[in-house]
Amino acid sequence: MKSAFYRRYMAPQRSAHGVCLLFWKDQRLICVIAIMRTATQGDLSSAEMKLLQQLYPQFLTALCRLRSLEREHSLRMDLEEFLSRLPLPTILLRWNLKPIYQNRAARDFCAVWEKGAKAAQLTKATSPIPLEILDQCRLLKQQWIDAVPAKRRLASFGEEQVHHPRSPQLRATLHLKQLSSAGVARPHFLIECEDLRRHAAPSTGPAASARLPHLVRLTRREQEVARLVCEGRSNQEIADDARLSLPMVKKHLHAVFRKLEVSSRSRLMTLMR
Repeated sequence: MKSAFYRRYMAPQRSAHGVCLLFWKDQRLICVIAIMRTATQGDLSSAEMKLLQQLYPQFLTALCRLRSLEREHSLRMDLEEFLSRLPLPTILLRWNLKPIYQNRAARDFCAVWEKGAKAAQLTKATSPIPLEILDQCRLLKQQWIDAVPAKRRLASFGEEQVHHPRSPQLRATLHLKQLSSAGVARPHFLIECEDLRRHAAPSTGPAASARLPHLVRLTRREQEVARLVCEGRSNQEIADDARLSLPMVKKHLHAVFRKLEVSSRSRLMTLMR
């Protein structure tokens, strides 16, 4: 009762008896499971202690698996956070064509593919992955199945392009990817989406929003600020022209830099050309 363990853990729970299971990995303590009982519940019996000893290896195996899953989940979350900031619309599909990841730009692209540019702007981007893209993925799957094992081991097996049947400027590039040459898992599909018409947009003129890099949706104010920056205006001149305060101009400019993944005005001007 004089121990720090009792005062810190058992006393607040009004526990009189307890047992701790310590789990180690490579000489490092990774987890402690404490089982505590009140005086009314009584101490653990010999049979219960024997059962805990038998369960200990299974607990350790489950904890190691949980650590692995948490690590994979953490890596995936970091990857999703990184990809969500990219201007390129990106879709990842499992071997069974179920989505693993789809960033906002890709959802916008799918909406434009299904509804057209004008209709997509008026509705929420909830369109499914286009059937033309999924059908091409199925063809790539069959090619992989029919290929000899040596070719299957290539890190990048195939690449195909799919154009919208009525709007050929909408293009999706499909990659069949394997994580490693020695892996046993089936490949996954990496899909990169593009609107070629936006690439060909002129670099001067009033339609400045069309010049912005494809796949990024800036607000109207952010488009205006980006256009004025590309005209060589200073922050104060932008504030005067757009009737904004200087701090608001800086805020919009920071948002433009973040969304377009650029670090300076000169890079923004290069990207807009």
